[in-house]
Amino acid sequence: MTLSTTIITLIVSFLVSVLLAPIIIPYLRKMKFGQSIREEGPESHQKKAGTPTMGGLIFLISIIVTTLAISFIFDKITTQSIVLLLILVGFGLIGFLDDFIKVVLKRNLGLTSWQKLIGQIIVAIIGYFLLKLGPFDTSLSIPWTDIRFSLGQFYVAFLVFWLVGFSNAVNLSDGLDGLVSGTASVSFATFGVLALIYEQTDIAIFTFSVAGALLGFLLFNKNPAKVFMGDTGSLALGGALAMVSILVKQEILLLIVGIIFVIETLSVILQVISFKTTGKRIFKMSPIHHHFELSGWSERKVVTTFWAINFISAMIVVIMEVM
Repeated sequence: MTLSTTIITLIVSFLVSVLLAPIIIPYLRKMKFGQSIREEGPESHQKKAGTPTMGGLIFLISIIVTTLAISFIFDKITTQSIVLLLILVGFGLIGFLDDFIKVVLKRNLGLTSWQKLIGQIIVAIIGYFLLKLGPFDTSLSIPWTDIRFSLGQFYVAFLVFWLVGFSNAVNLSDGLDGLVSGTASVSFATFGVLALIYEQTDIAIFTFSVAGALLGFLLFNKNPAKVFMGDTGSLALGGALAMVSILVKQEILLLIVGIIFVIETLSVILQVISFKTTGKRIFKMSPIHHHFELSGWSERKVVTTFWAINFISAMIVVIMEVM
């Protein structure tokens, strides 16, 4: 896959998102698929109530169309391509159901935690067994070392944990305008570069399709957002990002490439543990992006700072890989 093909993939997915958004956003507004804002959230977020959600449909369609089109043109449709699309669509469908219950059936909590978890596990296991139809490496490696260890039959448990964990991590991070669409585009592009280095063209096509689609979506999702991605988008992105890390066999690197998602999740875990054990909160509010908001940072400052952190982490990974 040449640089020109990568650029074409980015441009096509970007344009599809940009063209779809003006069509889908008015439809979501017409169907009254507006976001409900939790009362316990920052007061400044109350003005966002009614902003169309489920906008993840915009970039999901773009990713699917671009990945299939470019893969077909360059004869790069593989089992791995199908698995990535399966995870994207499967987790996206769970998120869609969650959003639908929230905005249409007016149940603000959506699917129960168990319903969402069971759905995610089922999709992850299906993906695993599709991969097992061919040769599949069940080992983990320590980045930038020669250390590898095989998980054997226990790899399926790791895969499920990885996909479900990062799906929910991205979902937790989706609380500010443009935060996830910006950070996730960088994370996917980074793994796209790694896929090119490892000559995994099929994965590179998918990752750059995602990056381009998210950049197109970001034009409408940046502050002040005209549309939110909802669980439809965030759950899909998290699951797909984790699967990409598995397919390029750099699972542990995801902790660095997706460092913002890790930090956001850890802030929630630490907050819960602290409150249940001591009755005190570490942060003013979790996830941690709300802590900075309540500390006086503007929403844009929080988002751009988090983008910068994720970008720097991603660049470190790329530099280390090419050295």
